[in-house]
Amino acid sequence: MNPTSPARVRRSLAQICDTFVPGSHGRPSAGQLGVPDAFLEVAATNLRSAERRQLEVLLSLWDTRALTAAGGGGFRRFRDLSQGEREAVLVSWCDSRLAPRRAAFQALRKAATALAYMLPASDGRNPAWDAMGYPGPPGRTADPAPKEIQPHVVDRETTLDCDVCVVGSGAGGGTAAAVLADTGLDVVVVEAGDYLDDGDFHGSEVEGYSRLYLGAAALATADQSVGLYAGACLGGGTVVNFTTAFRTPDEIRAEWAGHGVGALASDDYTASLDAVWDRLGVTTDHSRPSRREQVMEQGLDALGWHADRMPRNVSGCDEAVCGFSPFGCLAGAKQSTTKTWLVDAWRRGARILVNTRAERVMVEHGRAKGVRARTRQGHQVTVRARAVMVAAGAIHTPALLRRSGLENRNIGRHLRLHPVTGVAGVFEEEIRPWEGVMQAVYSDELADLHAGFGMKLESAPFHPSVLATYAPWRSARQHEELMGRLAHLVPIGLLLRDSSEGEVRTGRDGEPVVHYRLNDFDIGHVRTGLDGAARVLEAAGATSVFSAHKDWVTYQPGRGRAREGFLEAADRCGWGAGQCVFTSFHLMGSARMGASPSTSACNPEGETWDARGVYVCDGSTFPSASGVNPMVTIEAIAHLNASRLAQVLAPARS
Repeated sequence: MNPTSPARVRRSLAQICDTFVPGSHGRPSAGQLGVPDAFLEVAATNLRSAERRQLEVLLSLWDTRALTAAGGGGFRRFRDLSQGEREAVLVSWCDSRLAPRRAAFQALRKAATALAYMLPASDGRNPAWDAMGYPGPPGRTADPAPKEIQPHVVDRETTLDCDVCVVGSGAGGGTAAAVLADTGLDVVVVEAGDYLDDGDFHGSEVEGYSRLYLGAAALATADQSVGLYAGACLGGGTVVNFTTAFRTPDEIRAEWAGHGVGALASDDYTASLDAVWDRLGVTTDHSRPSRREQVMEQGLDALGWHADRMPRNVSGCDEAVCGFSPFGCLAGAKQSTTKTWLVDAWRRGARILVNTRAERVMVEHGRAKGVRARTRQGHQVTVRARAVMVAAGAIHTPALLRRSGLENRNIGRHLRLHPVTGVAGVFEEEIRPWEGVMQAVYSDELADLHAGFGMKLESAPFHPSVLATYAPWRSARQHEELMGRLAHLVPIGLLLRDSSEGEVRTGRDGEPVVHYRLNDFDIGHVRTGLDGAARVLEAAGATSVFSAHKDWVTYQPGRGRAREGFLEAADRCGWGAGQCVFTSFHLMGSARMGASPSTSACNPEGETWDARGVYVCDGSTFPSASGVNPMVTIEAIAHLNASRLAQVLAPARS
């Protein structure tokens, strides 16, 4: 018998999923909801072949006596254990001194529990939603606006000629395409994802993650220490982000100028910031706090801490559905690049290819010659161009550059993530934290703890999958009880400006593998943020507060040194891989600009040191972490450097 046979793998996975979510009070188990099959589908579609093999080997061995014994379950098979004994085995993996075991537990735990609270039953609703007070997705818009862009159709092997090929269509690629096309240059945009707009969105977590996010939102660093979220559709991250729009802070601009990118402190960059601000229509007009953020603001005010309204790039925001916009904006209010820059580019003649993945940049004699790509249907596309602007995101941009033969040692290095962990308060009143504007309030009280490093306090819509991702799991009953409190929770996210640096390495298959670890300096700031968020929730009247650690780290305000004990418990649990949940929505720095090839991957104009005519124009170019949500900064850098490139190419074209 094949030791890694699909039947054996699925059987073991079903046993694990049913241990995490066994079902109770008439609600189905994870297996009855179809979680194992959904899990395997996500893995087959989104994991690298090496990762799939690791998963298959683990699951094929899971039900052996040896592996059960290693988890403290005695010399028996996992399937022969009681529910309590199975839970003890899983917890032993969670608490293991070995980081790979903790990583395996977290990967299995996050996927199994999140899917169990996302997947609908045969009637279209998850049976847990009613018990949680969760309404489920709003459904598709009845009369959506028609799509404005008509993608270029490729139905056979194709060669296209243009002035500039732009790889990626998010904040960087979309902006660059519009600027270049506006000068009369012939532009081709190559996007790996699909074109989805208002009428395609449903508000469903599982549908949104699977269709709009890179890796179906299941990506993480190699040790599972940080979950990685990025857009994977036309418009990229601008389609799924929270519409939070900050200008690049002056102190960050000065810091980056010190890295040798003086233009980022110039009037020209200010003009690009202004142009982006205007095109996105950024205001605070649609920043009315939800009840979730009203409570956060009450706590900030009670402490005398900084609080302000969030600038947002929306037009005609509908608060009734805004909280579901991470899964696609149902109201069409989010001013993503599919509503702004890409429409501008298309109207000016740019050809936009979707479902087409760039495989390599063609470089001859040290100069860009175009891009070789392949459609989802398998058709090869060759785009011959005088210049290439790479905007595939801070994970895939360095991998693409490496596959293209670029060798600068800084490609993939200096990765910054703005890691986010969270603290949540339980309140007597019903909060319904999935409702209202996505983000309307923030605090910079802890933004500068030392030398410009610290964190923003922000909140965000809390849906079942989000709570399942951050919540501890010590037993099925404890986890179910916590999930049942969803409607009464107020989360506060700690968005860290990290000094830690990670790396995007490229595997033998040419695909990216992300490595990252928080340093002690940053962990100290996270501890301060954890305590600060707890103070805010306590001041707002929370009856209990808990963190995103693997252990049940919690306290009830008003009981002596309860908050101090909370911090001590967090320290005992730890801050490393598999000990505290971190996620990242801001991927930056992995092909950064700088003054020298010894310290950077690109020159101050975004052109790679290795190949003339190959430019990078996404968050990869940041010399260090921006400290604020990076969308506006990415677009402004792309606007500036695309404008410079247009000046170089336009005379040659004429």
